[in-house]
Parts: sequence; structure tokens; C-alpha cells
Amino acid sequence: MSTGDIIIVITIIVGIILGGLYWLNKKATKKMGDHQDMIERAKQTTTIFVIDKKKAKITEVNMPKMVTEQMPKIYKFLKLYFVQAKIGPQILTLMCDKRVFNAIQVKKNVKVELAGIYIVSVVGMKSEKELKEIKKAKKEKEKEAKKESKKNSSK
Repeated sequence: MSTGDIIIVITIIVGIILGGLYWLNKKATKKMGDHQDMIERAKQTTTIFVIDKKKAKITEVNMPKMVTEQMPKIYKFLKLYFVQAKIGPQILTLMCDKRVFNAIQVKKNVKVELAGIYIVSVVGMKSEKELKEIKKAKKEKEKEAKKESKKNSSK
């Protein structure tokens, strides 16, 4: 075999691999779109009290057996984001993604959108920055009110 033949064989192999990856990506994108539509249809707005949050493997968390059996095998080895929350009288373990996990604070009531046991997004919670701005505005109003009351009492 000459170097030209080797280059042709390598080019064909790379082309087959790229074609396979393109097909797998197309299939995964379609599947993800279907799942996203299902989540959008099933989500409900609920108020929860966050007890604890942690990053752990699904086998280490108190999840129902049916849920762990339905999970893809790769998720049994990965660490996922879990939130233990009280919804009404029940204490449940919920799943979420990193963005939601970082936004949720422990020991707080949070209004979230749930789709089954998955937290889709946080709806009714202000960030720390917004809370600081609100507190600052309240202090300024109190100072102004005190100044006005002093002016009115001195007249």
C-alpha cells in the first residue's frame, strides 16, 4: 500500500465517523426537543420549603425505586443536583439542574415550577442583590421620614 491509499482509507474512516456523529446528534436533538415539550406541558407552579440541597449520585439519595430504575444507566454513575423540600405535608427529594440549584437557598420558601420531580425554574425568589437593594431603599426611606418628623416637631 502506498501513502496515497492509506490517506484515502483514513479519509473514508473519518467521513464514516463524522456521519455517524451527525446522525447521533440529530437523534439526540430530536429526543431533547420532545422531552422539553413534555416538561413544558407538565409544569406547575408550586411553593416549596427547601430543607436541604446536595450534589450526589442517584443511588445515594432517597429516591423511589421506580425512579432509579427508569433513569438512564449513565446517570447512575454521575453526580446530579438534588433538593430536599417540603411540599405541603410531604417531604420529597426533587431533581434540578445547576442553574436552579445555585439559585435556591436553604431554609427558605421558594416558588418554583415543577414537572413531576424535576424543578424547571425558580419563579418567586429574589436574589441576594435584589434583597440588598430593597433593604437599602427601606433604610433611606426611614432616614427621610425621621428627618421630616424632626423638622415638623421643631416647627
